[in-house]
Amino acid sequence: MLDILAITSPIFIIILIGFLMTRFGVFAKADMRVFGKFVVNLALPALLFNALAQRQVADILNPSYLLAYAIGSLAVIGVGFLWARRVARVNEQASTFYAMGMSCSNSGYIGYPILLLTLPSVAGVALALNMMVENLLALPLLLTLAERGRGSGGAWATIRMLMLRLARNPLMIGLLAGLTVSLLRLKLPDAITRTVTMFSAASGAVALFVIGGTLVGLSIGSIGKEVAPIVIGKLLLHPLAVFVAITLMPSLGLPSINPELQMAAVLMAAVPMLGIYATLAQQYGQEDFSAVALLLTTVASFFTLSGVLWALQRFAVFA
Repeated sequence: MLDILAITSPIFIIILIGFLMTRFGVFAKADMRVFGKFVVNLALPALLFNALAQRQVADILNPSYLLAYAIGSLAVIGVGFLWARRVARVNEQASTFYAMGMSCSNSGYIGYPILLLTLPSVAGVALALNMMVENLLALPLLLTLAERGRGSGGAWATIRMLMLRLARNPLMIGLLAGLTVSLLRLKLPDAITRTVTMFSAASGAVALFVIGGTLVGLSIGSIGKEVAPIVIGKLLLHPLAVFVAITLMPSLGLPSINPELQMAAVLMAAVPMLGIYATLAQQYGQEDFSAVALLLTTVASFFTLSGVLWALQRFAVFA
């Protein structure tokens, strides 16, 4: 277990440092947006490009991984939405963000740094595959549900807007550029390769630091019990659903997934929700419980991630 803590502790130590440096005024909370822009617009796109450009397309476009992660995530979206509507009895918009909190991982800021420490050989590829599922399937579906709950009748307009945003998204540009280089088997000059590598190396620590700074000022208040299902759904149900989906792939006639990628998929599903969760919810008047859910899930993930990683290694689940 000490070996597991040696892997997960640095992740949360960096988050804690980001929190403390912001809490005590070394950095302003507004500075986290600047650091976040650096990560999203330069470091992570460089990372995605680097990870994909150096590999064969067959190793990158893994249909079994994409389908397993998509099935697991869609199942949790359905469970989260129905639970919120039928049990918690909240409106359609709130239900949408219950489902989003349970099913959309913070793949870039937390998932990738964890994989970099545990499964470095597949970390970049797993990040790219997750980005495809999250940006092309899960988020468009959830934001369309949110628009429908608003009663604006703008679902199709929302989809078109999301597609236009994706086309300009630096992460998607980095992903597509890396795929293009891999497909054409281009040999890039050393100067470009080293420049991209330097930017990509900065992504892990800065991304975690930003998470810590972002948590400053969030208050649990009286909402803690209300968001407990989101915490449980994200940290336990989502990885379980992805694990079950992975085991189903051979029965669907699809090739088995590489054991390291299988483990990567479960770990990616076991991390907290995406960092912009509360920001997205704010646009629909759901920011209070979303911010508290983000805080509690991030804190609880120190224990659950360590437990998931221990279980995967202890029982050699994907050996």
